[in-house]
This record gives sequence, C-alpha cells and structure tokens, in this order.
Amino acid sequence: MKLGLILPFLQPDGRQPSGSYFSDSARLIEQTGFDSLWCFDAIGRGSLLPDPLIALSVAAAVTQKIEVGTCILQVPLRQPVELAHRILTAHSVCQGRLLLGVGAGSTKTDFDAIGLDYAARMRDFEAALPVMRRLWRGEQVGAANLTPWKSVIGGPPLLIGSWGGQRWIPRAAQEFDGWIAFGAMTSFNTLAEGIVRYRDAGGKRAIVTNIAVDLQAPDAPLDPDAPFHLRCSPQAASERLQRLVALGFDDAILVHGTAGEADMQAMRALLPR
Repeated sequence: MKLGLILPFLQPDGRQPSGSYFSDSARLIEQTGFDSLWCFDAIGRGSLLPDPLIALSVAAAVTQKIEVGTCILQVPLRQPVELAHRILTAHSVCQGRLLLGVGAGSTKTDFDAIGLDYAARMRDFEAALPVMRRLWRGEQVGAANLTPWKSVIGGPPLLIGSWGGQRWIPRAAQEFDGWIAFGAMTSFNTLAEGIVRYRDAGGKRAIVTNIAVDLQAPDAPLDPDAPFHLRCSPQAASERLQRLVALGFDDAILVHGTAGEADMQAMRALLPR
C-alpha cells in the first residue's frame, strides 16, 4: 500500500504559512519518501486553505516523481468549462502526476460562501462530469472547445470521492479511474464493506484519505463503527494501517495539519516500503 500526506496548511508551531512554505513542504514530503501529496478543497470555513489546483501545481514544480492529488475537488462550486480548462493546465504543469479526486461536496458553508444551491450539488456534479470529459477529449460542447494539447488530451485520472454510497462506489469502479473513501467520516466497518463492493464491480485504485494522525495520543481500541484514525501510538498506528492493507486498499492518505520534518519521518515509518 502506498502512503500519502495532505500538504500541511500551518507551520509546525501553528503559525500561518509563509510564501515559500507550501513549496518547501512539498519538497520535504517527497524527500521523506511519501508516494503522494494531496490538497483539500474548502472555502468559507473560517480559515484559509490554499486553492488545490494552484497549490498542487506549485508542489509539482518543485518535486520530481511524487504524485499530487485533490481530495476532494468540489466540482459543483465551479463552472464546468472554466474548471475543465484549469484542470488541463494543472495536468500539464504536473507532467502527468495529477490525480483528480472529485466529488459533489458535503459542506453547506462552502456553497453558501459562493452563493450556490447546496441542494442541487448532486445534480450539478453529475451534469458537469461528462461536460469536462468531453472537453478534455477535444470535443465541442456548446460554444466551448478547449482544443487541448496532445500531452493532456483525455485529462488526468478521475477518482470519485464517496463516503461509502451504494450508488457511487460501483460507478467509480465501472466509469472512472478510482475510488477515494474518507477516514474522517467513515468507519472501519464501512470501509470494509465499501472495498468489497468496489472490487466486485471491477474497481482499480482504492484510496482512503483524511486519516487523522496524532502519534502522541494515548492508545485506545479503535471503534470499528467510528471514524477511522491514527490518534494512537506508532505501534498501534502501524497495526491499523496494516488492517487497510489486508482489506485491499492501494493508498492511505494521512492528515497532520502542522507536520514538520520529524513528524513526516515518524509517519512515513508507520508503513515500511
């Protein structure tokens, strides 16, 4: 199983990021041996998080091989043609390393901040995906034709974010390039049920993201019906990751909002290569 890390959004001492913090952190994540780095997508939640496509483009520009991904880009917050154009640009800048995790969104305040209808997000998400894919193939959609460069035709791999829904997991397997589950909102039992449905439907890459880490926390048994996390000793955290390996997940994406070099090294050591 591969191990990824969310790009830290605060400095290790809790201060706000400086101008070079994201690029410095991206280099450090790759140097520490992580397989991928990721960005959230949130707006209007009381604190600034970086725009994911900009942040990942910066990260890709200062790294060599590490994959970069969104978990999860809220498609209904944007106009599909404009978003498709931005994604193709990021796909080019990232030189084929971009993994596009997409979803309908689950936080109403993000939609309120932009003045969009939260209740319509699923409809808008389903309508936007085929538009973007057609544009990435170089097709005309209404008045829009992005005429993509040969190097980016088809767009990046498209992975569907779903907590464990009966409908979207089979679609992720059959129509898209992967499934991204959410540790922060999903129990171990739900993950176990979801991966079976996903594999039975022929799914390829399966990722668990938003796995909170605190290796200083006291050990306590993991409630199989509560959100999956690594707030425990390093030994217990390693054992929990091995449980994901046994289920058949391909990637685990960790969250430590103020991770410095020592934190990154400790997290990377949880799952030896």
